[in-house]
Amino acid sequence: MNIVAHEPNLLVSVRELYSRRPEALYLEAWELQSLLFLLGYTDSLAPEADIAAAMEVARTDWTPDEGAA
Repeated sequence: MNIVAHEPNLLVSVRELYSRRPEALYLEAWELQSLLFLLGYTDSLAPEADIAAAMEVARTDWTPDEGAA
């Protein structure tokens, strides 16, 4: 039995959270982990490494110049 469930829509959740709450763009992965859970975007606490990877991709939507570097 897996303790932490894999979240297939984590990137979509992070992108939606950034669009609804732009101040979340400046949070660290461990802060975003609990915020996603508390707001109901995830069913359980997603792994911090997965959230960090989703944050990297989602931030390029907001700051495309930083993503190209």
